[in-house]
Amino acid sequence: MSRYHMRRIDRALVEPEELASILKRGKYAAVAMCQDGEPYVVTLSYGYDEAANSLVFHLSPSGRKTDAWAADPRVCATVVIDGGYVKGECRHLYESVVVSGRMTVITDPDEARDAMRTLLAHLEEEPDDVWERQALDRPETWRRLAVARLVIEDITGKAGH
Repeated sequence: MSRYHMRRIDRALVEPEELASILKRGKYAAVAMCQDGEPYVVTLSYGYDEAANSLVFHLSPSGRKTDAWAADPRVCATVVIDGGYVKGECRHLYESVVVSGRMTVITDPDEARDAMRTLLAHLEEEPDDVWERQALDRPETWRRLAVARLVIEDITGKAGH
């Protein structure tokens, strides 16, 4: 994938710790994909799996997203930490990353459960309580639930302070 030159290099975030910090603090990613030449973007909650350099998402086992990923697994996503607009100064406080990579639906049941635990640990204060309430140990639950992984192949970051 070709990389564009960032015009405002003074706002670039390049340190891996800075980029990872945004992924650790973010809760939602806007994921862009394309199917049959038609663009589609959807905002999803995610979990950051730092060890696997990936984002994990829960979703329905079938639908437009999974069809698009099956046709072309290449996606691009953005995560934004919104610090708010500064009135009277025409500027916005933010930190953001753009990641690109390949999205796959996890088919191995153990890997899917591990990824779901990663997602819940990222989003929830009491992930074990949610795991139990959602009956995520029951096989019937997994017939209506899937987990996908976006393996990060490229990441750029930017901030306005």
